[in-house]
Amino acid sequence: MNATPGTGTVGALLLCGADPDAVRPAAHLLRERLLLAPAGAEHGRWSVLVPEGKPWLDGGEPVDAVVAGWAAALAVGVTWPVLGLWWDADRAGFTLASGFRRPVGYVWLADGTPLGEDEAMRTFAARLGLDPVLDVQALEPLTLPDPDADGRARLLGLLAVLVGSGLHLPPGLTPGEPADRLREAVRVRAGTETVEWSGWRDAVRAELDVVDAGPLGPWLRGPKARLLGAAQLAAGVPLTLWGLRRRGGGWVVAGTVLVVHGALGLLYDRVRGRRQ
Repeated sequence: MNATPGTGTVGALLLCGADPDAVRPAAHLLRERLLLAPAGAEHGRWSVLVPEGKPWLDGGEPVDAVVAGWAAALAVGVTWPVLGLWWDADRAGFTLASGFRRPVGYVWLADGTPLGEDEAMRTFAARLGLDPVLDVQALEPLTLPDPDADGRARLLGLLAVLVGSGLHLPPGLTPGEPADRLREAVRVRAGTETVEWSGWRDAVRAELDVVDAGPLGPWLRGPKARLLGAAQLAAGVPLTLWGLRRRGGGWVVAGTVLVVHGALGLLYDRVRGRRQ
């Protein structure tokens, strides 16, 4: 059996199904210092976010909860999915967030023992638009016992299936590696940039610029936009309060981003009207 991860191998990666220009404004709203790099082959658009810090050590929240909150926050109000990979001394797993749909995830013990449900893999494939036959067949072994596959091998197997959708991680960004090693590996790659929180005003301005440049800009006005904004606010406020009560930093971020997107939707037409 392969060696299992040790106590120093806690880490996480956020894989976004869009190019860095689209990911950058959403990443600002996480209020974390992150490294952003392209992670897509020529026929696919992917980006990777590598945390600079280790909030799972600072806030007492486990790495899987932190990553789940980040993925949910990034996926709010965008058209691309976010896949969060995480691992620690005892387990490894992923969470996939896409829009307002309930996130889907899977967990393995460090020795590779599967703890999730088969249906999660089928939902994962459907939400990423993978082949319902060939790709699902390739994912199926990840849900079966295998004495030669530890948690790291399971995540590598998951990533191998995504190569067909254009994912191509930069060298050195390997699940199971310590967070410090991931950070150093991506920092030296061409095209890597630092995403750092610079305040709500700059973050919202960047978000507005991206919306304007995209195909949805002309449609984000009027009654439907206001209704969506109100719904996001209605969902974001209680989620933020729930996260605060549980001291769950990741879910606080997700709730806060929902509130920001809701307020942005309500104010979009007014702000753009002033600019014109």
